[in-house]
Parts: sequence; structure tokens; C-alpha cells
Amino acid sequence: MESSFVAHLQLQHPELMPRHTGERPELVEATTITALSFADGVVMAGDRRATVGNRIASSHMEKVFAADSHSLIGVAGVAGIAVEMARLFAVELEHYEKLEGTQLSLLGKANRLAALIRNQLPQALQGISAVPVFAGVTPDTSDAKIFTYDITGGRFEERHWCSIGSGSPYASTTLKRLWRADATQDEALDASIQALIDAADADAGTAGPDPRRELYPTVYVVTGDGVRKIEETMIAQRVAGLEGEH
Repeated sequence: MESSFVAHLQLQHPELMPRHTGERPELVEATTITALSFADGVVMAGDRRATVGNRIASSHMEKVFAADSHSLIGVAGVAGIAVEMARLFAVELEHYEKLEGTQLSLLGKANRLAALIRNQLPQALQGISAVPVFAGVTPDTSDAKIFTYDITGGRFEERHWCSIGSGSPYASTTLKRLWRADATQDEALDASIQALIDAADADAGTAGPDPRRELYPTVYVVTGDGVRKIEETMIAQRVAGLEGEH
């Protein structure tokens, strides 16, 4: 005798069971993030679009966050998992600093983030995943590092630039072309914004700046002095300058 109603229904009337196609459910996904080093630190920028399949779910999503006073995290992939990962990472870094009275090293932070990603592996194997990019600077120095990850928690140190998300192939091409070791912060800001513009031109999942609706990328800068979010008014000015050049 079958011990559960579900098992009985499967056996006697399978047509009444909820249908499952085997496909992944439609989920809100975050898209393109860039990280670019310059003479004093790193600029990290993210577009604001989130998609569900081929539909735009949001034009205002934040995908770049301050992890602590000297590091940044940007996320792409399934939005719920991505944002939760970024917030949990920031809480863990704050907890460590309160307990130990000092920050983790950049490598220690990068390794901790890898462990958080590894914890999501069962979901990732079902196609429900998020991956971050991490960047930071050792306090009071210009020692900057950028790290990318795969869904298993594999950690990879990037040399000067990187991009993740659906528009990353196009953004990376621009970053590679515009990167300079002696670049100023303003030059790195312009290059990061241009990379997102170029990605938006080729990738439907990425949104470029939209002055008409006052929608601009989220941009942070981290140097030895700390993390700073770039105001939208400044981004708007830089976008206008880039458009003037073309």
C-alpha cells in the first residue's frame, strides 16, 4: 500500500500532478560589472538593469557595494542570491574586525568570499548561481588587488581589469584598450563608464547611462584612503563629456 497521497496520485492519476518541465524557473538576474585599476586604487562600476529572461525586471538595481572601509564587491547572476551574498560578506568582515580589532588582509577577504561562494554550489549545479568580483586596497597604501571567481569558489587574481556578467566580453575589450598603469581616477572613471556603454550597445542584458531618465551606473572607488561612492551628478557630467567626444 502506498504510504503517501502524492505517491498514490502519481500511480493512479499522474495527469493530475503539477507539471514540471525540467527547466529552470525564470529568475531575476543582475548583469554587467567592471573593475579597473588605476594609479591609486580601483574603480568598480555596475549597470542598473536586472532581467527576467528577455524582459527587463528593473532599471534601478544596485549591484556594487562597499564590503568594508577598503574593499568592494560587485555581483552578477541570480539577483536574490547575489545581493544576499554581498550583504553576508560585509557582515562577516565587520564581525571579524570587531572581534580582532583589525581588518582581514586582502587575500584573507578574498578567501572568505570564495568560501561563501562554495556554500552555494548545490544551487549553482541547478543553474541558480551568482558570482562576484572583489577588489580592495591595503589601508594607507596603493596596493590594490582584483579577484574574480567561478561557481565552485575558485579564486583568480586579475592583473589590471576584469568584467563579469552578460556584457563582460564587450566591456572587457574596452577596459583592455583604455587601461593605463598611470591613469588618474577621472581617467579610470571615464574608461569604466565607456566600458558599460560599449557593453550596452552589444548586450541586451546591460543598460548604459540614460540621461533622459536620469539613470546612471553605480560607481565606487577604493584607494588607500578608503571607499567612496561616486555621486550621480558627477557620473552625469562624465557621461556628457564622453558623449561630447563622440
